[in-house]
Amino acid sequence: MFLRSVTRRARDVLGLALAATTFSAGAAQVVNIGVQPATQPIYIAKAAGYLAPLEAKYNVTFKFHSFPYGAPENQAMAAGNLDLASAGMGPAVVASARLPAKLLGITILEQTAIVVPSDSPVRTIADLKGKRIAYPGEGSQQYPLLLNALQKAGLKASDVQLFKTSGSQVGTLVEQHSVDAGITWDPHISMALAGGKTRVLLKAEKILPLKGGHYVGDGFYGRTEFIDAHPDLVRDIMAAQIRAIKLINREPQKAVEMWAKEIGFPPKVIEYSLKEGISVYSTDMVPDAETLKVYASFLKQASILQEGDEPKLAPEPARQALAAEKP
Repeated sequence: MFLRSVTRRARDVLGLALAATTFSAGAAQVVNIGVQPATQPIYIAKAAGYLAPLEAKYNVTFKFHSFPYGAPENQAMAAGNLDLASAGMGPAVVASARLPAKLLGITILEQTAIVVPSDSPVRTIADLKGKRIAYPGEGSQQYPLLLNALQKAGLKASDVQLFKTSGSQVGTLVEQHSVDAGITWDPHISMALAGGKTRVLLKAEKILPLKGGHYVGDGFYGRTEFIDAHPDLVRDIMAAQIRAIKLINREPQKAVEMWAKEIGFPPKVIEYSLKEGISVYSTDMVPDAETLKVYASFLKQASILQEGDEPKLAPEPARQALAAEKP
């Protein structure tokens, strides 16, 4: 009797230990993923059916939560309401530096550009001296990119008129000639360009090339506790996004149709983004230390990160997924 009791207690303890590191065999656990209304690969992974098998394999349910921009997304993660998230690289790196979170991958390259009206006489950044430029605030990564572009052209912020607005309004203001130029992120860039009333003055890759000759636009990150507790699931989620990127590059029209349904953007806008390379997709999602060191330094110069803020990286899931996904 005593032996049976000890054995039973040992079995119970083992069961609790397993429950701490794996998902329950009972009701499916909800995995909360933060997203934004943008052409993020995670949407294609969902629409193409790459996530559904993982739900069955790990007894989970993926629930997407949409945010207009990175700050509220990071607040949700800080509150423990998100396990994983896809956001602009700025918010993704801020989260990995200041929250108990790690950067898992670089999911989109480019995504930022300076635009001007189609009939504008402005041809170079130097031509913006004295002009009015719309931008989405000092806390955005677009702000230091703009300052960097101005500096390379021999200009300072005081040499132009900066007009702060929301990222979604920049294109409209440029189209209407309410400002002389503007900087924002995709899909707002492509929305403006597809209308034919604006043109690109300078893409982010010409301002700060960081990975494969491109700027880094979007990142995928997660709570450290979740990543550590479920390494196989996280690896497979990264693999699903790599497969999604393969589909985007191999069958762009199919991806356009999927995104249009998932985020509600006109197919014409998404087609423009892909065709003109406003958003660029590479299966090499691995967040390498050197790229992130340069990027973190860039954010520190803009006071978006402070001294002592060091991004925490979790490159292994993406590295393992990439190795497994190669033909």
